[in-house]
Formats: sequence, C-alpha cells, structure tokens
Amino acid sequence: MQHVWAPWRMEFIKAPRPAGCFFCEAAAADPAADPDHLVLARSELSLVLLNRYPYNNGHLMIAPRAHLANLEELPPATAADVMGLTQRSLRVLRQVLSPQGFNLGINAGKIAGAGVADHIHQHVVPRWDGDTNFMPVVADTKVLNESLTVSYQQLRAGFDRLS
Repeated sequence: MQHVWAPWRMEFIKAPRPAGCFFCEAAAADPAADPDHLVLARSELSLVLLNRYPYNNGHLMIAPRAHLANLEELPPATAADVMGLTQRSLRVLRQVLSPQGFNLGINAGKIAGAGVADHIHQHVVPRWDGDTNFMPVVADTKVLNESLTVSYQQLRAGFDRLS
C-alpha cells in the first residue's frame, strides 16, 4: 500500500471552521474580488478556485454555484457545466504548468475525506514525475515550488486566454 503524506494540510484541519461556505461566498462575490477568493474562472453555473491548501502546485477545485452536497443532486446542466470547466482547467494547466499527469476526484462526504462535505466539488491535482520526495517523510514538510499568488496570476492569465 502506498501512502500520500500531506502534513501541510494540518493547518486546514486544525483551523476553526468559518461560518458559511467559502464556495458560496466566492460564487456570490463581485468578480472584482476574485483574487481574494482565488477564483480563476466563472461560468453561469460553476466556478474554478485555486486550492488554498494544495496537495501540489496548481491544485484546483471546480464547484457548482448552487450549494449542493451530493453529486446526484446536480441538475444535468450544472453537472455538464462542472465537467466543461474541468476540461478547460486541464487545458489551462497543461499550457501553463506542463504537468505530466493529473489526479481528478470528488470526495463525497466527510467520511470519504471531504474537507467541505456540504458543497460538492471536483479536485484537479497536476502531477509531475518526482513531485514527491523525502521532505514529507523526513521533515513533515511539503515543498511547493511557487507561492499561491504566483500560481494564481499565471493560471488566471491562462484561463483568460482560453475564455
């Protein structure tokens, strides 16, 4: 059995939960505030956010604007829109970060690992050969190669080009 070590996520796990839903707050916010919410792209029914507690550089989350907990609750148009933004996200990540692969996934429910169990969302995690090393095991540290600000700026420009 292989293990994925993500000790840097402990900050998220131990942090007090804010009232409300950050996906809903981002969806309702003025697009001028997108950098504050790490929103990279919006559609009528869904949005793409850069994960504030990433497993890797460029870790994105695609969520419907509607506050729904279960995938089967999504109306067909919303499900298609989330998948369309997922495809667009993959194109942007390939152009901007040149990953060699991706992990795509939905953690449906708290017991399945969802950090935000009451608002369904899809994760897109870019992967590179050698993107894990001894640091998480030896130093309890994950090395991310660039800041969230730099990642956000580069990816936002990529989404703007592919709009």
